[in-house]
Amino acid sequence: MIEPTLNYVLCPGSAAAPVAPGAELAPAQQHRMAYWEWNATGNPEHPHVIVCVHGLSRQGRDFDTLAAELSRHARVVCPDVVGRGRSDWLADPAGYQIPQYAADMLMLIAQLHRQAPIATLDWVGTSMGGLIGMGVAGQPGLPLPVPVRRLVLNDVGPVIQWQALQRIGQYLGQVARFESLEQAAQAMWTISTSFGPHTPAQWLELSRAMVRPLPDGGVTLHYDPDIAVPFRSLTQDGAAAGEAALWQLYDNIAARTLLLRGAQSDLLSQETAQAMAERGPRARVVEFAGVGHAPTLVAADQVAAVTDFLQAAEGATAG
Repeated sequence: MIEPTLNYVLCPGSAAAPVAPGAELAPAQQHRMAYWEWNATGNPEHPHVIVCVHGLSRQGRDFDTLAAELSRHARVVCPDVVGRGRSDWLADPAGYQIPQYAADMLMLIAQLHRQAPIATLDWVGTSMGGLIGMGVAGQPGLPLPVPVRRLVLNDVGPVIQWQALQRIGQYLGQVARFESLEQAAQAMWTISTSFGPHTPAQWLELSRAMVRPLPDGGVTLHYDPDIAVPFRSLTQDGAAAGEAALWQLYDNIAARTLLLRGAQSDLLSQETAQAMAERGPRARVVEFAGVGHAPTLVAADQVAAVTDFLQAAEGATAG
């Protein structure tokens, strides 16, 4: 299998002091967002770009299986959202919200377009990554080189169930020390069983980029614990108030849209999925049995659902 290349884009917003010893400090008033680029097309300037954006506490290497497949036909770019993975942490935790993330993605897409003109732009977003995608695809007039053509929303929509937010809040920001990758993977599995069945090897690979080494030889989770600060300030009333704005974004989306849903998802209800199929871009809905929030896009049927949708001829993705 091909390996991705690690790259960076500079984005507005001050970075915190680097955590890793000897790491380079970002320029004043800026932070670096890391991204992993996959390209097996044979053309480093391929005009089709697919941006894949991960969930709240995850990172860009979550998409390795899907990206390796998609990269046969496009440049596939998988960012580590700021505060996660190889990206800088923010000096002000209040920045860990969708507007900052969407602004960073615009900087990324602009950099990619300068490197090689983008003719076709697609988006795959899991959970938080889907919300960012709604922000990018649902706001006419943003400085995109081309509009988002096709949008995959993975187990997320304008209505997010409060019980799921409470569940996530119980573990978000708890970045303990572990003796080994294997111990960390086991701990992460205890809070991730809703992702659905995985072999031990699959889960270990999904966990590998989820940790960073500590000077004492142990490991800890890869993200800034302060990503939990804005999340914990969210109230049930505040979440409900945000639904109208999210529906407006969704209704503005012109891209053909595929909505993936874990059949046991506690975050995306059947009712919301049905509404998304009937309004706005009228998403095509695909459900996966035995999976909750969120499908990891590792299983063959999940990968096929995304690749078939993105590679289908124009006019062949509806229904």
